[in-house]
Amino acid sequence: MGGNFDSSSSSSCIANFWSSALRSKPIITSDTAIRTVSGNGLVRRLGLFDLILLGVGASIGAGIFVVTGTVARDAGPGVTISFILAGASCILNALCYAELASRFPAVVGGAYLYTYTAFNELTAFLVFGQLMLDYHIGAASIARSLASYVVTVLELFPFFKENTPNWIGHGGEEFLAGALSINILAPILLLLLTVILCRGIGESSALNSFMTATKIIIVLFVVTVGSFKIDVSNWSPFAPNGFKAILTGATVVFFAYVGFDAVANSAEESRKPQRDLPIGILGSLLICVGLYIAVCLVITGMVPYKFLGEDAPLAEAFTSRGLKYVSILISIGAVAGLTTTLLVGLYVQSRLYLGLGRDGLLPSMFAKVHPTRHTPVHSQVWVGIIASILAGLFNVHVLSHILSVGSLTGYSVVSACVVTLRWNDKAATLSSKRPNSSWREGVICLFAIASCGFAAGLFYRINASPIFMLISVIIAILASVALHCRQVYYDPPGFSCPGVPTVPAVCIFFNIFLFAQLHYEAWIRFILLNIIFVGIYAFYGQYHANPLSSDETIVYHNVPTEAAQ
Repeated sequence: MGGNFDSSSSSSCIANFWSSALRSKPIITSDTAIRTVSGNGLVRRLGLFDLILLGVGASIGAGIFVVTGTVARDAGPGVTISFILAGASCILNALCYAELASRFPAVVGGAYLYTYTAFNELTAFLVFGQLMLDYHIGAASIARSLASYVVTVLELFPFFKENTPNWIGHGGEEFLAGALSINILAPILLLLLTVILCRGIGESSALNSFMTATKIIIVLFVVTVGSFKIDVSNWSPFAPNGFKAILTGATVVFFAYVGFDAVANSAEESRKPQRDLPIGILGSLLICVGLYIAVCLVITGMVPYKFLGEDAPLAEAFTSRGLKYVSILISIGAVAGLTTTLLVGLYVQSRLYLGLGRDGLLPSMFAKVHPTRHTPVHSQVWVGIIASILAGLFNVHVLSHILSVGSLTGYSVVSACVVTLRWNDKAATLSSKRPNSSWREGVICLFAIASCGFAAGLFYRINASPIFMLISVIIAILASVALHCRQVYYDPPGFSCPGVPTVPAVCIFFNIFLFAQLHYEAWIRFILLNIIFVGIYAFYGQYHANPLSSDETIVYHNVPTEAAQ
């Protein structure tokens, strides 16, 4: 009897787990009210210009002054093509984000919200987990880099030169055989930015706009000055190490564009989200592509690619041509760039925590919004504390090789969401005799595309015979053809991603191809973190989550009365 009871209880627990894990979040048809715990909502203050600067601020940090040169050492002047290829891939991903940002009600959540609606609760929670680890470690790493650049700028003054200890900003003072690395300035900078973000979206948007404008002006100035020092003979040979070096460079510089998705997480604070979010996502990315290409052309034209430095190639290029003052401007631009990247990163984290708090997957504390500041203060303070602890006590730069998993996972799942939500329209459901079977068949095709992307990336990484890569590509193409022929697609209202399902399929393939290029420890991190978050969901999330609307609603502040166009 006892054995039967235990078996029955275990089966019941597993059934309840899967019942919760597989439920999805309905799309709210009204964008005038949302559910919160505290009864207060965010405020709509971000216009189109603010959103574009938000995307640029998130994407371009100090990397524009470093990555362009370091990749050029291998790809030569062909690094320009690397950035064009990577930018084209990101634009395809941005088209997927733009459709969902336009289609969904204007609430926080981004990739998590899209996954919750298109797939299920557990998948959405796992996507959140992968994104959060990237954001937490990334924020701490950026804070340390920002502290180092701030000290570099201060050391331009004689009082600070050679009088600043390592534990203030440069690197850190190591203890316990390097297990601890003390850095004082990084947590202070994080504290200041957290206070600004807690004060309100107006103050943080103003700071981001100012610093992003400063960064863009410095980049344009650097490009203009450098263009007069270009020697076109340095562009020959254009691809000294062949196309493979250019393609490898594209897989590296892809991550220089990461950040445009931050615009999607500002939906609840956008004045006209259905109109402005797609323009903000695509507009900010196009600006970044243009700036990166311009810097690539200048740096490879000024100095032969073989003589580019490793640590500060752009600054060294100008110094070698007798323009040392430009290297000072580059340091100031790096401070501005890292400030905006860190600011937007902290901002996005708090909005994701807010979304999960509202849905019950995290404690209700994270769902509270300040009644007068209209910011999720608890969530904002939490992410500030986590980043400060990591930045102040640990050398998080050594963890950089396990980053980007969250971004690639999020981009791939968002692309899949575009495809599946086209099936989920009522018209498509009614016209299908076996919607469940059709849905499963489509998901299998998407999984096959992702698997082929990983296989192709792995074959490319280990220099296997090209025939294996070709087989992977052919299978992915067949799966895409099956998606196109076996499913019924309907154009959604608002912005529509062109070429569905082909464009999302290409995104998934290339994103997972890049995933295969990451360090093997990043793969281990992906698996272990998923296991940990499945455990968290099993013991907490499944019992507290509520994807449905409740009776407790609030009205948006400054909601536009005209229909989104």
